[in-house]
Amino acid sequence: MGPSATEPRRRGTTSSAKNATLRLMTFSAGVAVAVNWLVPPAYARPVQRATGKPIPSAHDVEKSRQLAKDRAADVGRTKAELAQADGELDRLNAAAEAAVERYNGERVKLERSQQAYQGTRQRLAEATRKVGEAQDQLAAFAARVYQNATGYDQVSSAISGRGGPQGFMDRAGMVEVLAGQRTAMVRRVEASKTVADVFRRQAQTSLQEQAAATRDADQSKRLAQTAVAEQQASIQRITDRKRALEKRLGDARARAARLARARERALEARAASKARAAGKERAAGEARTVGKVRAGLETANVVRRGAMVAEAALEWLGTPYSWGGGTAAGPSLGVDQGAGILGFDCSGLAMYAWGKAGIRLDHWTGTQWTSGPHVPIDRLRPGDLVFFATNTSDPGTIHHVGVYIGNGRMVEAPYTGARVRISSIHRSDLIGATRPAG
Repeated sequence: MGPSATEPRRRGTTSSAKNATLRLMTFSAGVAVAVNWLVPPAYARPVQRATGKPIPSAHDVEKSRQLAKDRAADVGRTKAELAQADGELDRLNAAAEAAVERYNGERVKLERSQQAYQGTRQRLAEATRKVGEAQDQLAAFAARVYQNATGYDQVSSAISGRGGPQGFMDRAGMVEVLAGQRTAMVRRVEASKTVADVFRRQAQTSLQEQAAATRDADQSKRLAQTAVAEQQASIQRITDRKRALEKRLGDARARAARLARARERALEARAASKARAAGKERAAGEARTVGKVRAGLETANVVRRGAMVAEAALEWLGTPYSWGGGTAAGPSLGVDQGAGILGFDCSGLAMYAWGKAGIRLDHWTGTQWTSGPHVPIDRLRPGDLVFFATNTSDPGTIHHVGVYIGNGRMVEAPYTGARVRISSIHRSDLIGATRPAG
């Protein structure tokens, strides 16, 4: 969610109070420096002797920076390993989904095989029942034939039966025809039973094979799901290791920065001590010392102003990116894809931050690039603007700007969908830096 409409005024009031305090502190510090340089105390000695702490050597600083680079390389390798593990997890997830779907398909086939098997069993039972009925009917027919004197005692039936011998012959012929028909019916029913039994055995075999295929698919599904779980655990371990390495990297960078600052301060103090000693030797040195004081005050003003700019930009961390958004008063609604979003784009954030230091900039990276002297990357100070271009040899292709805050970091409004954040300035499209001048 973006800041409310009243938030820019509240932040502006807080920032004004902080700026007033910072101006007073900077002015006091400048006066103190001037007095010390013009009237050096008799007991003034190099800092390392007064504090008892040795000056970090250039080797110490370089060693600490190399350690930070090594830690950064470890983090980079771990990130690559994590990316590879994520890719493998995607592959395993796809394989697991395929295994699950194969298992589902085999389950459907198994249910159909079970239904087919039950159907063949029912048909077999029906055929068996019909065979039994046909056999019963044939047996009853034989009994009736016997009872009607056309059975075993054929001689007596021919003599004493109805119609005499001719009636017997007629009855015997009819019985033979009927017996043949019933026997044929029994054979057809038995044949149907045989066919039904063949189908039953085939269905049973198919059911057993399908059950085995379903078991295999279930095992494959379980193995795939286990592989996914193991890969997820591996990714978690890699992530934990990356976090630990990132912490070590942060510690190493902080130590390198501390050593560099300590060495810089000590060397500056030593140089100041030599300058004060030279100022005592001749009157002309006093004039040079006064000039140095004035230069120091001017530098202090530049540093103070840059600190105000960096602080103003940092106050809006987390604010949504809004294309065309940002004014000298704070975040604003953007245009086009930024319409309806209260926030900053990159040049809008730079314009706002430098406006807090009393420097008016256009809402355009083109004129912001030419708003002051260009500063070497190794001489950057908080508040300087760092620019990025599609062609680092052509300022006309500049497309992005950030506010430098020290230690190779900047505050930027990156792109639509993101929020104001802290990022590294060390990118392949870094073209240079500008220190806006009033």
